[in-house]
Amino acid sequence: MTETTLSAPAKPAKKSARPGTLALLLNNSLATGGLIVLALICLIALAAPILPLPDPDVTAPADRLKPIFSEDHLLGTDHLGRDLLSRLIWGSRVSLAVGLSATVIAAFFGSLLGLVAGYAGGRTDTIIMRGIDMVMAFPYILLALAIVAVLGPGLLNALYAIALVNIPFFARNIRGITLGLSRREFVDAARLSGKSPPQILFLEILPNVLPVIVITMSTTVGWMILETAGLSFLGLGAQPPQADLGSMLGEGRKILFTAPHVSIIPGLMIFALVMSINLFGDGVRDILDPRLRAGSLTRPVSRTAVERNKADIPAPSEKQGVLDVRQMRTEFQIGSSVYKAVGGVDLNLQQGECLGVVGESGSGKSVTAMSIMGLVPTPPGRIAGGAAYLEGEDLFAASDRRIRDLRGGSVAYVFQDPLSTLHPLFTVGAQLTEAITTHQPMSRAKARDKAIDLLSLVRIPNARERLDAYPHELSGGMRQRVCIAMALANDAKVLIADEPTTALDVTVQSQILTLMNGLRRERNAAILFITHDFGVVSAICDRVAVMYAGRIVETGTTDEVLNSPQHPYTAKLIECVPVLGEPERRLDAIEGRPPVVNNLPAGCAFADRCPHVQPACRQGEISLDMSSGTRGVRCLFPLTSGASA
Repeated sequence: MTETTLSAPAKPAKKSARPGTLALLLNNSLATGGLIVLALICLIALAAPILPLPDPDVTAPADRLKPIFSEDHLLGTDHLGRDLLSRLIWGSRVSLAVGLSATVIAAFFGSLLGLVAGYAGGRTDTIIMRGIDMVMAFPYILLALAIVAVLGPGLLNALYAIALVNIPFFARNIRGITLGLSRREFVDAARLSGKSPPQILFLEILPNVLPVIVITMSTTVGWMILETAGLSFLGLGAQPPQADLGSMLGEGRKILFTAPHVSIIPGLMIFALVMSINLFGDGVRDILDPRLRAGSLTRPVSRTAVERNKADIPAPSEKQGVLDVRQMRTEFQIGSSVYKAVGGVDLNLQQGECLGVVGESGSGKSVTAMSIMGLVPTPPGRIAGGAAYLEGEDLFAASDRRIRDLRGGSVAYVFQDPLSTLHPLFTVGAQLTEAITTHQPMSRAKARDKAIDLLSLVRIPNARERLDAYPHELSGGMRQRVCIAMALANDAKVLIADEPTTALDVTVQSQILTLMNGLRRERNAAILFITHDFGVVSAICDRVAVMYAGRIVETGTTDEVLNSPQHPYTAKLIECVPVLGEPERRLDAIEGRPPVVNNLPAGCAFADRCPHVQPACRQGEISLDMSSGTRGVRCLFPLTSGASA
């Protein structure tokens, strides 16, 4: 590496652009409104002892049933002449205290029971959960009434009753989550390291369950307040002269028609309190959602958003072809940062041709492939420019219905991990027939026969018996063949294969490559093959496009690129590939790391890692210079034939 490279100025570390807790909360306007209302109510309730309010329990028969906005009584008085504003504030204080206390008690004991039952399993789980089932067999409000009837009326007894009947709700939820976590690898590792069951339970599992507990509590507090108000309304909660919202509502029902404000005022407070808590609970859920914490402030939709300037849509290239991608740009908006994952890519696929897209992980290969049919999740992704033409039709301008018809029909995908592609709960036959009947109207019997033919086509033995197998019953190579069969189910014009052989052993990889190469020649389909292995490229691809930092840095026929690379990055990638029969050949790693695409350097993105970097490489935009119809390089000082990187 040259001195110029070593002395390149280091870029200051950028502050994380991921949204913080406050940003996530403010993104949800309803949750923000709920928090404001809830905070206001809580502050007023907490300040009750220092506010200039009359005693809420002192009666004044001479002032009974005064209307709203009366002198010295802003909200009027009740049937005993007590100030409604004072009783409302003190009553809200009591209702909040009881609701929060009952929630904490129910969450503590319910979560503890759920954690123990889910982790211990066996007889312990059976005993605990059967006890929970017995409690849940009774209607919860009737059970609460029965408990208060046994313990006697009173606010404290109502608190115990409400907490007890809600313990099963927490226990059920936490037990199910704990049951799944207790089978995870990190728990097995903790067990093998010698940690005791309590240590595993409270140090390993509890931190993973805690967000669920918090979310459940935030959405349960409002319900607890309603239940407490219900018991007080029936005379089983707060006892006279103590005020809470439920008892105020109960006292006002007798004079609802003569003095409706006595009932309406506490009813509105219950509504505002419970609604604000529930809305704020939604905000808490968003704050603890890892997807939203990563920067996606809403959940992804079914198609990538297209936000391009209609005046700058490029026309199809002169070559046309079955698939023609022109100046495609895909970005990810994460917090305040924009990640330019694809920065203006041109690809052209002719019928029956195989184009290989090569590059390191993170170079933009998969995002390029997924952008074509709108599979990049929005948010945070969006197509910011360019066009993708399928036989002259602009896919980015097509309707959602049209895109659904084209997915799996004219354009099919084979992804890297077949286990994430295939549904674990359906048989291979069910998924294959669904792929067929979605695009071709035919009976299920005919679709099943075609599925058998497809499995035979991809060289799966005993195809008829394999139809009834689940994905986990097949080997990795077999699952990948099933995915290829699904991609071929509807005679797709374009097959996009995203590193389909990376996770397979060498023998199966060779079989898959031979299979795909033979099928595309038989069916004359175009293949966009994504990989980071030049050995795979040499076996199947007609042309190669090398990507780096979201852009194509070199393109040409496979022989041209492999035998005479012109970009230093391409030469370095080729040097990383071992060659049989050349044990003395040195395998060089590429020093440094790719740049972060939200902070790309000026000039060539590979400059900081390039052994041939010149000062001019760090200045201005560097275009892809096409020396012929298929040969091009994005480099100011391309390598000469036979030169080493």
